Amino acid sequence: MIKYIIVDDETASHDNIKDYASNLSYLSFQKSCYNAFEALDYLNKHSIDLIFLDINMPKLSGLEFLKTLSNPPKIIITTAYKEFALEGYELNIDDYLLKPFNFSRFVKSVSKVSDALSIKASPIQNTETIEDTKIFIKEDKKYYQIKLKNILFLEAYGNYVKINMVDKVIVSHQTLTSFTHNLPETQFIRIHKSFIISIDKIELIEGNRIHLRNHKIPIGKMYKLNVNRLIK
Repeated sequence: MIKYIIVDDETASHDNIKDYASNLSYLSFQKSCYNAFEALDYLNKHSIDLIFLDINMPKLSGLEFLKTLSNPPKIIITTAYKEFALEGYELNIDDYLLKPFNFSRFVKSVSKVSDALSIKASPIQNTETIEDTKIFIKEDKKYYQIKLKNILFLEAYGNYVKINMVDKVIVSHQTLTSFTHNLPETQFIRIHKSFIISIDKIELIEGNRIHLRNHKIPIGKMYKLNVNRLIK
């Protein structure tokens, strides 16, 4: 079950989304929020999986609201303004729905979120350790089973993610945020809005860069605290 809220200042938009969602049994409506502050208050008290988020709202826009979330749930932007799409994807949203959108487009968007949330880390039984933990990664119509210990780093690539491994690169139609819910914090750390890295693959931290084999990954301003905690 995917628990969702709607953050939009227009009642008609709430009604439209709830009407569409009522046809999908795996969606569970939780709350209608009519501004970003109401949504922030709700998120501080409740755990949800998905936000349908408008952009043009008073005082605090949808994108400004999104920037305040350190560990956001899945995000589907619902807006009449197409010019903010690039900025939205740079913030790792899951989809961008232009109003007015029809039911089939809504279903396609929600299915993308559902697929991403269904990917879970699967611990191996018996004698295998956490280093042997594996996950399934979808690339096109194929699923790769990979060991977490073979991942160097993950890089946001529009609405895709590049999984850079020790021996290959897999491109998956997901967002980077979807991986933050499924990768163990003891093994991976987010150091930039576009990068999650494997902690045990770190060779050197130099200034605002982390060296991983032949790669130099930038440390984002918002994520310096994560790196500082790791060092300490």
